[in-house]
Amino acid sequence: MDPLSLLLQPPVFYPVIPYVCTIFGGLQHGRMILIQGSVGVDAMRFQIDFQCGCSTRPRSDVAFHFNPRFSSSDAQVICNTMRKDQWLDEQKFSSFPLRKGESFVLLFLFLSDKVKVSVGGQHFLDFSYRLPLPDVDTLGIYGDVTVKEISFLSSNPYHNSMTEYPLCQPLKPGNADLQTTPWSKPLPMGLPEGQMILVRGLVTGNADEISLLLKSKNLIPFKLTANFKDESLYYNYSMGQSWGEAQKIKTPFFVFHAERYFEILVLPEAGKLRLAINGTPLGDFCPPGLDSKCIDELQINGSILIYSVKC
Repeated sequence: MDPLSLLLQPPVFYPVIPYVCTIFGGLQHGRMILIQGSVGVDAMRFQIDFQCGCSTRPRSDVAFHFNPRFSSSDAQVICNTMRKDQWLDEQKFSSFPLRKGESFVLLFLFLSDKVKVSVGGQHFLDFSYRLPLPDVDTLGIYGDVTVKEISFLSSNPYHNSMTEYPLCQPLKPGNADLQTTPWSKPLPMGLPEGQMILVRGLVTGNADEISLLLKSKNLIPFKLTANFKDESLYYNYSMGQSWGEAQKIKTPFFVFHAERYFEILVLPEAGKLRLAINGTPLGDFCPPGLDSKCIDELQINGSILIYSVKC
C-alpha cells in the first residue's frame, strides 16, 4: 500500500483567500475534508474546487466545483466539472442552509462513485464524479469567504466500507451532547476481536494531556497518552502494580491540536490492538497475554470534551 494513502496532513488555519494547496496522497474512497468558516454580510459567492493539479495556463481540470451563490433571497449551490478548460452541464441545488453573515461547517465525504456534502452536520447533496477520483490532488478556495480551518480526515483506515459522516456540528462547551472527563464505560461483554472502539471529541483550548485506557480487572493492557507540552504520544501497559516500558509512538506530526476535533480508533485483533488517530494508522500493540474479551472498562481522561463513543 502506498504510504501516502495513509498520511493525513496537518490542518490549515485561517488561510489567505484565494488559497490553493496539495491534498497529500490525493483523494480516495473514504477521505473527508472539513472546512469551517464564515461568509460576510455582503458576500455574493464563493467556490471550493477539487482540482487535478494546480496549473492556471492551461487551467487544471476541476473534478468537483462547489459554488454557493447568495445573489437571491434563496441561496443556492452550483456544482459542475471542468474538463479540458470546458465546463460540463451544471447542477443546481436550492435551499442552501447558509445565509450572508453566517458561519458554517462543510464536510466533503468522497466515496468511490460520488461526493457527499453536509452543512452543519446535515446532509445537503450528492454529486456523481465525471472525472476519476484518484486524479484529484489539489484543493482550491476562492471568492467571498473567510476560512477558519481546513481539516483532512479519513473515516476508517481499516474498514474501507465504513464511510459514515462524522458528527461535526460546531461544538460548544455546555452543549448537552458533550461529556467531560474523567469518563468511563463498563464493557460487560468484553471487547471481542473485530469490535472496534471509536472515540470522537474536541480538544480544549488549554490542553495539557489526554489519556485513554482499556482495563481488565487489575490489569491495564492498553494506555495511550498524548502530552501537549512536548507534543509526544506514548503507549504503555501494566500487569498488576508493574508498568511496562513506555513506547513512544512515531508520527509525522502531532495528531492532536487545541480546539480541534479528533477521532481515536482502537481495533482488537488476534493478540494485538491496532490504533489509528484522525484516520492515520499508528501501529499494532501487543501487551503480553492480551485477551481482549477480558477487557471490561474503557476510561478517558484529560483535556477533552467527548462527543461520541462507539464500542
